[in-house]
Amino acid sequence: MKNSDQSDFIIGRHPVVSALRGKQEINKVFLQNGIKKDEKSISEIIKLAKQKRLVISVVPKQKLDLLSDNQNHQGVVLSVSPYNYASLEDIFENAKNQEEAPFFLILDNIEDPHNLGSIIRTADASGVNGVIIPKHRAVGITSTVAKTSAGAIERVPVVRVTNLINTVKYLKENGVWIFGTDMNGTDYRKWDGKGASAIVIGNEGKGISPLLKKNVDQMLTIPMVGELQSLNASVAASLLMYQGYSSRHPL
Repeated sequence: MKNSDQSDFIIGRHPVVSALRGKQEINKVFLQNGIKKDEKSISEIIKLAKQKRLVISVVPKQKLDLLSDNQNHQGVVLSVSPYNYASLEDIFENAKNQEEAPFFLILDNIEDPHNLGSIIRTADASGVNGVIIPKHRAVGITSTVAKTSAGAIERVPVVRVTNLINTVKYLKENGVWIFGTDMNGTDYRKWDGKGASAIVIGNEGKGISPLLKKNVDQMLTIPMVGELQSLNASVAASLLMYQGYSSRHPL
């Protein structure tokens, strides 16, 4: 596993429980002063923290507001070690362990942490074996991403790579077909995602970069009848991930 180069915080009760149940290294647990410790989620957090022999600090709300950058922390914040990014080998192994053909998601310079968190959450629900993001000009795993994912980052391995084009070439050499999104392409409803596949989702405003687009095996189009001829990146990703799911798990 590879570490990111900055520490972070996980906020919100559900993401905190997921992190405590997972393998990520945790430094400290912060609880808001006066919080009801007999509430189910809080009692679960305290129980898991004690099992891991973690320090629990009871602090004023203002402290949690500061740590969470004034986001909705719900009275609990974890101080965590840098996120453990997976390797490409890890996500192939994850697919193997699931006894299915690899199903990956490649995100080309997604900049909005809420989009990334939502995408990872849907990836978890739709059976994606790994998410690949670039190191540069894109958001990494932050507290906002963790909270928006509702704990899914503890279950879906995320790989951070230096060069997406080289990564796509590596995937293709290992039998993975690469599918991108474009205005001109095959209707995504005709796509059969049963085999080893990776979906490329482009930047929120610019789409897939031209050089990366040249390395895609097939373009898929999401038909639209409204005046706006584009979708939010997380919405587009969700439609394609569930088309992949439908191919792999037909009724």
